[in-house]
Amino acid sequence: MRKITLFNTTFLTGLATFSHFAFAAPTVVPNAPELSSRGYVLMDYHTGKVLVERDADKRLNPASLTKLMTAYVAGQEVNAGNISLDDQVVVSRNAWAKNFPDSSKMFIEVNTSVSLSDLYRGLVVQSGNDASVAIAEHVAGSEAGFVSLMNSWASQLGLTNSSFTNPHGLDSDGLYSTPHDIAKLGQAIIRDLPDIYPMYSETSFTYNGITQYNRNGLLRDRSMNVDGMKTGYTSGAGYSLATSATNGDMRLIAVVMGAKSQSVRESESKQLLSYGFRFYDTLMPTAAGTDIANARVWMGQKDELKVGVNRDVYLTLPKSDVNKLKAEVEYSGDLLAPIAQDQVVGKVLYKVDGKVVKETELVALEPVEEGGIFKRIMDWFKRLVASWF
Repeated sequence: MRKITLFNTTFLTGLATFSHFAFAAPTVVPNAPELSSRGYVLMDYHTGKVLVERDADKRLNPASLTKLMTAYVAGQEVNAGNISLDDQVVVSRNAWAKNFPDSSKMFIEVNTSVSLSDLYRGLVVQSGNDASVAIAEHVAGSEAGFVSLMNSWASQLGLTNSSFTNPHGLDSDGLYSTPHDIAKLGQAIIRDLPDIYPMYSETSFTYNGITQYNRNGLLRDRSMNVDGMKTGYTSGAGYSLATSATNGDMRLIAVVMGAKSQSVRESESKQLLSYGFRFYDTLMPTAAGTDIANARVWMGQKDELKVGVNRDVYLTLPKSDVNKLKAEVEYSGDLLAPIAQDQVVGKVLYKVDGKVVKETELVALEPVEEGGIFKRIMDWFKRLVASWF
């Protein structure tokens, strides 16, 4: 394979440093904070890179973090056009608020008609167990049918350590997830439900004359740009919190499960987010569709081909490594026409101090048709001569 050292961070196409923290780059990344929760994870949204974790893949009771999956399944049904946020949902006796004493609820009443958009807010802002059942029945006809959808989507999203048994997260045998799975679920919600995710930033919602406030206290913390996710609590699960926050264009997702109190889950989530923004940057070194090299083409109607990547490339690095980033193009071999647009012709290796930190496909950004017989004969001789040296 042919290798070409192509560029470093002074010449990376479309370089974007996402974090806006006004600190000089530290020379050393200190040890991550040690927290008291049963399990936790800090993950970059764009890259999925885990920056901090402890028991992130340990199966724990998710409590109302379950409602993130409820919201995701319903949101995908909205995306597919099967239901609409304008739908009017008639509340069944099964979804009636009186079925959920001593737990969070929206206070919907049996046989009343409620818009799906209101039920959504009752789910994500008020954490209503009644709202979750009403949504489940509207989407799938029954709780059991909806739970089947929840687990199907969990499988599709690669949540390999999660199992859902109800749409609300009240204690149940066989209900479990992990901090890492919840972080990946949060990533999917932000990515796949851009019209619905803003609801997670709402600090209060009024329904049936009752105003309730979002239990995610970090939404009101002016020192952080937290814009959503979900709280969870049962006596068996302890206190849990999934949060997402931004700093410039950098977005992090923190999940804390099994904390001792509401204040602890918030303080430990804040510690994780602060650590990530302080010591790491997310970069977009190469933008989709931007040519990063001209490759030699043989047997074609032209001799050069623009190559690049067909999707934006993101990396999360310690701030001290940002200026060390270099990229290297590695071709699969001689490029022989015809070549189709988006055909894979090699790979791009992103390196720090010689170590590969990211690898992505190198693709043709344009097609090259096969040349005429004379051109092919000439190129055959040129390749033959080149092989002698």
